[in-house]
Amino acid sequence: MSIAVEPVTGPVAEHAEGPVWCARWGGLRWVDMLAGDVLHLDADGSVRRRHAGRVAAVVRPRTAGGYVVAGERELLLADADDLDAPLRSLGEQWGDPGIRMNDGGCDPDGRFYIGTMAYDETPGAGDLYVAEPDGTLRVVVPGVTISNGFDFSPDGTLAYYADTPTGRVDVFDYEPGRGLWERRPFVSVDRERGAPDGLTVDAEGGVWVALWGGGAVHRYSPDGTLDAVVELPVVNVTAVTFGGDGLDRLFVTSSARGVDRAEQPAAGSVFTADPGVTGRPVLQTTL
Repeated sequence: MSIAVEPVTGPVAEHAEGPVWCARWGGLRWVDMLAGDVLHLDADGSVRRRHAGRVAAVVRPRTAGGYVVAGERELLLADADDLDAPLRSLGEQWGDPGIRMNDGGCDPDGRFYIGTMAYDETPGAGDLYVAEPDGTLRVVVPGVTISNGFDFSPDGTLAYYADTPTGRVDVFDYEPGRGLWERRPFVSVDRERGAPDGLTVDAEGGVWVALWGGGAVHRYSPDGTLDAVVELPVVNVTAVTFGGDGLDRLFVTSSARGVDRAEQPAAGSVFTADPGVTGRPVLQTTL
């Protein structure tokens, strides 16, 4: 099945990533990652942004109110939901200026996970971390290269994860007291079709994967069968989420990095589509 998209914003970002819908916020937020900005889509279609730091890698709501932003090497907490709420740092997590935070998300029990990568994409220089209650980070998956999409099955027993250069989406078993374990391949993407970037899981357990360099989003059924393709007018598709009042709209971010804007004028835009299935409320962090 092929699914068409339409733009919901213009090319407002250089490297749009990490879309997330939270009704408490009043809608969609995402990041312009390497500009260090968090963006918000208002009901009238206008876009607001706030600067968070050198990098804004991911944004997620907190269960107590407010939100967390993963910065370059630190986690930043807002205690209120307002986009311009003050941010306080939980402290720099490492000293190496060549390593930065990238994509992340939350588990069903409220723990926040954040992946890292080297600016020069050195193989194996990154890790996937989980944040402890005090905000310190603990490695759960070492030696990754470009840590990207991370989400859970509807019953919370499986976690899907992409380390982009592997060309795979992997799956872990998950238990609250044990965390992630039994990593194994879920699907492999042919390199000519792009590389797996951000991902989200719908209410039926389907895994939607944004394809960097592939101009598309793929949906894989829980058994790994490719059963839907969302085609976009841009090459670098970065991430995907469900939103709208009924969580029945798909929102897709894109990047203008490495492309000619004259040839791809919509690069950096956010797009929307009717996926024919619904998503799930975003998992929130207890930080």
